[in-house]
Amino acid sequence: MITARLIGTLALIAAATQLAAAPTPPPATGGANNGPAPAPMKLTPAPAPVKRTVEPDAQFAPVKKPALRPQPLFRPAMPRMNPAKPLFGDPLPGLTTAQLELFVDGKVDFEKSEDVEGGLGPIFNESSCVACHSSGATGGASPRNVTRFGRVTSAGFDGLDALGGSLLQDQAILPDAIELVPLEANLVVKRNSTPVFGLGLMEAIPDAAIIANVRKQPVDGVKGKVNMITDVVSGQTRVGRFGWKAQQTSVLAFAADAYANEMGVTNRFFPTENAPNGDAEKLAKSDFVLDPEDAPATGLADFEKVANFMKFLAPPPGVKLTPTAAAGQQLFMAAGCALCHVPSMQTGPSKDPAFDRKEVRLFSDLLLHDMGSLGDGIVQAQAGPREMRTAPLWGLRVSAPYLHDGRATTLDAAIAAHDGEAKVSRDRYLKLTPAQKKQLSEFLLSI
Repeated sequence: MITARLIGTLALIAAATQLAAAPTPPPATGGANNGPAPAPMKLTPAPAPVKRTVEPDAQFAPVKKPALRPQPLFRPAMPRMNPAKPLFGDPLPGLTTAQLELFVDGKVDFEKSEDVEGGLGPIFNESSCVACHSSGATGGASPRNVTRFGRVTSAGFDGLDALGGSLLQDQAILPDAIELVPLEANLVVKRNSTPVFGLGLMEAIPDAAIIANVRKQPVDGVKGKVNMITDVVSGQTRVGRFGWKAQQTSVLAFAADAYANEMGVTNRFFPTENAPNGDAEKLAKSDFVLDPEDAPATGLADFEKVANFMKFLAPPPGVKLTPTAAAGQQLFMAAGCALCHVPSMQTGPSKDPAFDRKEVRLFSDLLLHDMGSLGDGIVQAQAGPREMRTAPLWGLRVSAPYLHDGRATTLDAAIAAHDGEAKVSRDRYLKLTPAQKKQLSEFLLSI
């Protein structure tokens, strides 16, 4: 028995030795319609820019088409919701089974990290959606911010498109492709990540309802205006409502834009890769996947799955008002905060029960307002340098730091920084006693 086992062991060792000594076969060549698919690339970018050890042509082989990603063996469990105790990250109530499946599948892609073979880069800010949207639950805000820049002259704002545009991508798959703020820029600002809770409900608010919030005559200096946007998905001009400048009008466009500009993954709506600081030569040396990169032969693209997740994601759950918070609500109204932070709006009629005439307690009019010194100086579509969209206040308790650039670590500091059309309300707030300010803060954290 011992001799037989020993002979068997020696045979296994000999076989392993022969296998290790065998030459490695050459990589397969060809495309999807001509031979086997390209060998999968082994590089997975780290959050920080990778360190180049050899020349790009030697380090990477061109990839003609993104390889099919392995699919999970099991579908993630369907979410279990308690209508009496809603949580951050829950799906909308009233979704069909099919919609819940789209929500679950989309969440997987929202949390998944893209890689070079799948189209990441060559320049990007993060490799996944959840890297910037996770506070409270998947889909929340985060302290992660991005950099915007431009040049301000007497002629107006220049986004420096020839030098890569006003959004800085601060990571790259190769060191030589890393972007820098151009010397020509004399304006550099930060933009915090916004939460994506309740985006489907916000999208379902009719344009006319948002336009109706514009005042013909200012009240306490508050008037507001809409940012009319040509939606890249439908080609229609609609009221913008997403982003710090209300620069996006549909959830699908919002997702497609983020994939292209935050992760560098091109798609059918944004098919052109961003060149590092506008340098076409650097782009050619660091782009290894044909565009559009997020273009599966069958099924939904990743950005479409992510759009489904955001569309079906429920708003932040409110908290029952304490007596202190109820007193703060009265102060909120008395100070005139609700002139911009409109407590609720309503979706329009829909064949989809989850979106049919639903109350949306977002505490925003979704308008642009002249915020004076609080404006970030960037121009996007019809949003001027001093104009910012009224930020929805729902979920504020998991959204710190506050304001568009995250400068405020407390609600008191955020309110005190308001200017322009919000100046009258801000001054009323500044006259409150410390106890009253605490009441108002507790109300805001309950929304």
